[in-house]
Amino acid sequence: MSKSVVIIGASGHGKVIADTVLKSGDKVIGFLDDGIEIGNLIVGFEVLGKISDYKNYSDCEFVIAIGDPYIREKIANMLNVKWYTAIHPTAVISSLDVEIGEGTVVMANAVINSCAKIGRHCIINTGAIVEHDNVLGDYVHLSPNVALAGMVSVGKSTHIGTGTCTKQVLNIASDCVFGSGSVIVKDITESGTYAGVPVRKIK
Repeated sequence: MSKSVVIIGASGHGKVIADTVLKSGDKVIGFLDDGIEIGNLIVGFEVLGKISDYKNYSDCEFVIAIGDPYIREKIANMLNVKWYTAIHPTAVISSLDVEIGEGTVVMANAVINSCAKIGRHCIINTGAIVEHDNVLGDYVHLSPNVALAGMVSVGKSTHIGTGTCTKQVLNIASDCVFGSGSVIVKDITESGTYAGVPVRKIK
């Protein structure tokens, strides 16, 4: 039986999640967004109201389509709802001891290999690779084509930019941001913003 899904956030990320929901065989009811006028159509689906209107859709499941991890966490803590986990049918997910937390989205052509643990409300974006035995904290965001080698741990709310890759067996702290195309070759022990080949802290 198909699920009815309300998407929180009607930006470009929301459009991609809407496509993922549809391709999973479920139904998009519409969007909730505080910054877009009610009644506007986004890829054919109506903006139903503000986030505070979520109680009008108590029979639906919800997914947060907002890239900022701190806003995702705020909304997740604020709403008492059933969270929808969006997994695109072209994603490749191992059947061997993989865990994916509620509210997480896994986009087209992403790969999650055996024994990987993904937290709540994460974003595994288009073509990202999560290798074996990775552990991702809640609200982590892997941008398109990120490649995490085996046995990598990523702390809560860290955002890894497009095309970044890591060596195997390392730990990345919480609350980090990595610029696009970065290469991470050693443990990152402090929160902050990093970029480069190999990465260095820039602020």
